[in-house]
Amino acid sequence: MSYSDRFDTHIVENQPTPPTPYNLWSEDPMLLHWTQCNSIGEMPEVLHHYGQLAGHSLMDDGEHANKHKPELHLFDRYGRRRDEVHFHPSYHRLMDSAMSKGVHNYSWQHKNKGSAHIVRAALLFMHCQADAGTTCPLTMTHAAVPALKQGKHLPPYWLEKLVHGQYDPRDIPAMDKAGVTIGMGMTEKQGGSDVRRNTTKAIPNDDGSYSIIGHKFFFSAPMCDAHLILAQTEGGLSCFLLPRILENGQRNHVRIQRLKDKLGDWSNASSEVEFTGATGFLIGEEGRGVPVIIDMVSLTRLDCMIGSSALMRQGLVQAVHHVSEREAFGKRLIEQPLMKNVIADLTLECASHVALTMRVAKAVDAAENDNTEAAFARIATAIGKYWICKRTATFINEAQECLGGIGYVEENILPRLYRQAPLNSIWEGSGNVQCLDVLRAIAKDPQSKHALFQELTHARGKNRHYDNFVVELTLAFNQHEDIEVRSRLLTEKTALALQAAQLLKHGEGVLADAFCESRLSHQHGMAFGTLPAHVPFDDIIATGLVTPRQ
Repeated sequence: MSYSDRFDTHIVENQPTPPTPYNLWSEDPMLLHWTQCNSIGEMPEVLHHYGQLAGHSLMDDGEHANKHKPELHLFDRYGRRRDEVHFHPSYHRLMDSAMSKGVHNYSWQHKNKGSAHIVRAALLFMHCQADAGTTCPLTMTHAAVPALKQGKHLPPYWLEKLVHGQYDPRDIPAMDKAGVTIGMGMTEKQGGSDVRRNTTKAIPNDDGSYSIIGHKFFFSAPMCDAHLILAQTEGGLSCFLLPRILENGQRNHVRIQRLKDKLGDWSNASSEVEFTGATGFLIGEEGRGVPVIIDMVSLTRLDCMIGSSALMRQGLVQAVHHVSEREAFGKRLIEQPLMKNVIADLTLECASHVALTMRVAKAVDAAENDNTEAAFARIATAIGKYWICKRTATFINEAQECLGGIGYVEENILPRLYRQAPLNSIWEGSGNVQCLDVLRAIAKDPQSKHALFQELTHARGKNRHYDNFVVELTLAFNQHEDIEVRSRLLTEKTALALQAAQLLKHGEGVLADAFCESRLSHQHGMAFGTLPAHVPFDDIIATGLVTPRQ
């Protein structure tokens, strides 16, 4: 034995190898299954191509873009106002890769092919696992299309460059770019979700534009080519598009005050701004700003579901990898009975979220030609957004715990996922707003309730726990006293019923039975890893395993 061997204290054993890059589409049976269950026809090759890209180089770009936060540059060296945010090159690679594969526009380019929103949901699902911050401008750019179609006096190049454009970060007027991105600024200091309290004013100009005076407390992705905002006019609260750079090459009068120092979402910038006579263009009619934005918000809320499901999926992948290679007390962790319970429970949770997310994407696809699906999309989006986003932080924390202390250090992805996890439950309306929207949908559109229970009826007779639960849920909906106070519990139970319905309808016997017994029949604790002992853990875990191609 050499001298160095005798005194070598750094022998690494019983530590997992770093996770191997994999194709986030073709090697993820969970995403494959639930996308195909809800789609029509063959899946396009772009999914395989983007899965390969997202699972390899974009994972590294996501890490770098979050380690090197955006930097605010208000002035140039001579004191001229710039209002620029500078990003790490990895941010630009993430945006360019995503937009080249249609993460921001696939739904609109292929809207007549039957499953465009589902394919686009799968693309975003994969992108969000590499980096969630860039999904903010990608989501808003995608969701802005229905709103911009209502811009009667808006130059046509805006819509054209949204639907057919590519990433172009150059600091030039939108009319000269290869593609544009759209951000959003709704929230003011005094209003929050109550946007009718907004004080920002819009004054009409002789040329048909408006001068915008006021502020926004959250102005997302300030380097987008334009932002949709709400402002008060003589006709009431109205929607406007504010270009960042005007056609004459001058910067619009949108003054960045500071960047938000956020818990997570570090790769993307969020800001506070003031409008000092900024030029805006009316979208829709004066006084109809909220209805214009609602179409946008319904799509961004679906993206909240997609993003949260994606975070959970990547958290599960990381947890399974670790416990499959780490040993304790003579066995691999994955072979320990209690850890099996935890991983099976996480797999069950993740699968049910992906299933409901893709079902809502299917409804959005069909909404234009099917009134029942449109009504279902309206109510199910609020239900899913509430429940899926609410579960993410707890889920990621449990995944971290599977890794122990390593899950708490910044050398792996889980701390980033954990910081990101609460965002979607807050963005686009927090939990109370979603629950009130469920009640509002039922009150204003009885077809929403009909569509909801029609969806639940399709799964009747397949599981006794489910059947009993739906009967109780029906009674709860018909009891109107104190319904607002009960709306969180009601929304939660409805989400669970919808998730169970997807598992039952698509023949997922092992998953469906375990889900119905644990979630619907109270055979589950408050924490993960509390499934009944007779549940077939190995069979459940197998449905969520990444399956690398040889």
